[in-house]
Amino acid sequence: MSVIRTTFLHSPSFPHSSSASSSPTNSISVKFTVSCCSVASPITVVNGNVDKKPSERNQVRLGLPSKGRMATDTLDLLKDCQLSVRQVNPRQYVAEIPQISNLEVWFQRPKDVVRKLVTGDLDLGIVGLDIIMEYGQGNEDLIIVHDALDYGDCRLSLAIPKYGIFENINSLKELAQMPQWTPERPLRVATGFTYLGPKFMKENGMNHVAFSTADGALEAAPAMGIADAIVDLVSSGTTLKENNLKEIDGGVILESQAVLVASRRSLIQRKGVLDITHEMLERLEAHLKAMGQFTVTANMRGSSAEEVAERVLSQPSLAGLQGPTVSPVFCKRDGKASADYFAIVICVPKKALYKSVQQLRMIGGSGVLISPLTYIFDEETPRWRQLLANLGL
Repeated sequence: MSVIRTTFLHSPSFPHSSSASSSPTNSISVKFTVSCCSVASPITVVNGNVDKKPSERNQVRLGLPSKGRMATDTLDLLKDCQLSVRQVNPRQYVAEIPQISNLEVWFQRPKDVVRKLVTGDLDLGIVGLDIIMEYGQGNEDLIIVHDALDYGDCRLSLAIPKYGIFENINSLKELAQMPQWTPERPLRVATGFTYLGPKFMKENGMNHVAFSTADGALEAAPAMGIADAIVDLVSSGTTLKENNLKEIDGGVILESQAVLVASRRSLIQRKGVLDITHEMLERLEAHLKAMGQFTVTANMRGSSAEEVAERVLSQPSLAGLQGPTVSPVFCKRDGKASADYFAIVICVPKKALYKSVQQLRMIGGSGVLISPLTYIFDEETPRWRQLLANLGL
């Protein structure tokens, strides 16, 4: 639905010369025409509170980052979960996941994913936790469905110079106690996180602080004299070191990684959102649990399955997820099927793989086969139970 709004502003004209000051004041009409392509979700304001009603649409919408490393890693994760995103035209911002019907994928800036979840224009999203906390600002309608998608790891941290008056400052407490900070000369902090930064400082008793907004290349701000400190995302810390900056004890504001987030209102009110969320959550959980896990299969002689199981469980690296699977291996001898060997199947983490193979050999294992795991589905996803509890369902 298209909307065009025309506004007329009336203001007095300015005289062209001093002699014109005695003449009557004329009015100038300035016409502004504002056109927008669509109407946002219906919003009603009652006593200052925003009551957002679900927009009139049947499709469920998933918001994904449109650019950068986060966008690439998100698409890779979904592909590994057999949820490949199909985008007919790379210039379009809308796509689909063929495996899930009635689901639209919208590519947006991460902060816009959060904003549109709040307004009801999106139902689900995958973004960094830092973006949710910064732009969601504690909105109770945002609910974290999966809090650890295992990529996009970083931390929002306060950093100060290694030199000058900060040379011997190594903690947030020491920074707060510096006598230099006064109402007239506050600690100047450059950041793009204008909600989380001030909130953190206030909660930690730092009252004389002035924030300036900046995007990108924040590490240069102290050296340029624009700021005394910065609040920014840190991954390895290499960039800070190369710019003579350091993190301090107590200065980490938030540990962040990619998360799956949803609108509480959509989960409860919009048809299909809860079912799609359940499927996505199960696929994500099963894949992430299987990452770095291997199936190890070996043959072993034994008098019984119980006796073989006892030998396997005597080794610390061979317990598997719930214990080994032991089953008879039948071969034909003298015209009859007999079980002289037993097959052992266990699940082993990558870091313990070689040690597990060695222990299997020690207790008589042979013909060891190893294959990577793709999924490990639990009887019920723990995060699904938690989500239902949070929704009161």
